[in-house]
Amino acid sequence: MIILPAIDIKDGSCVRLVKGDYNTAHKVAEDPFVTAKNFEKAGAEYLHMVDLDGAKDAKTVNRDLFYEMAKSTSLKIELGGGIRNLDTIEDYLKNGINRVILGSVAIKNPTLVKTAIKEFGAERIVVGIDAKNEMVATEGWLDTSDVNYIDLACQMEKAGVKYIVFTDISKDGTLKGPNLKQLDNINKAVGCNIIASGGIRDISNISACKALNLYGVICGKSLYEGTLDLKTAIDLSKGE
Repeated sequence: MIILPAIDIKDGSCVRLVKGDYNTAHKVAEDPFVTAKNFEKAGAEYLHMVDLDGAKDAKTVNRDLFYEMAKSTSLKIELGGGIRNLDTIEDYLKNGINRVILGSVAIKNPTLVKTAIKEFGAERIVVGIDAKNEMVATEGWLDTSDVNYIDLACQMEKAGVKYIVFTDISKDGTLKGPNLKQLDNINKAVGCNIIASGGIRDISNISACKALNLYGVICGKSLYEGTLDLKTAIDLSKGE
């Protein structure tokens, strides 16, 4: 299992939200580049990044910052937020981003997901499924659809998707633990690699996710609040 420390960007700053509410945004680190270096020093190999402005505005907003991040760190960057077309996907992948996350477009334009996989390969395309009361939310979690998260996961698997980031929005930023039941359900429903996101508090949550045989876990607020030590989490994820 892999651990992906998270850096969410809003207005150029490293922030965290609670349950996806933009009104709760607060800065958690002075410098995203220094933060990434610290993650690297702790042994991280991956970095999960989100363009929060982009997710809300349905377009890329902090592109230059992400390009600079790709140049300044050896971490493999997984990036989402505001990615709505093939040109943006290609742009990011050509400029050092390892994987792009397609969220809203997965439900609104599933053909784009199929095309992206055909063009760039399944190893470089991740689908983000964010659920509110088991229904998929879109547009920076501001809209909720009538599509069940399991149904979308199955649809994406048929489209050739290999990687899914799953978030229970009610858990995100709460430090109350992930939704293990929903994570187990989606992991059993599809053969995709499932990455858990939202609610991670401490090392017991990492152990629980590993016990479900998940592919990865994203850690955000827990690292900034100090309730989880990144090196300890990485060691556990590797079975050390």
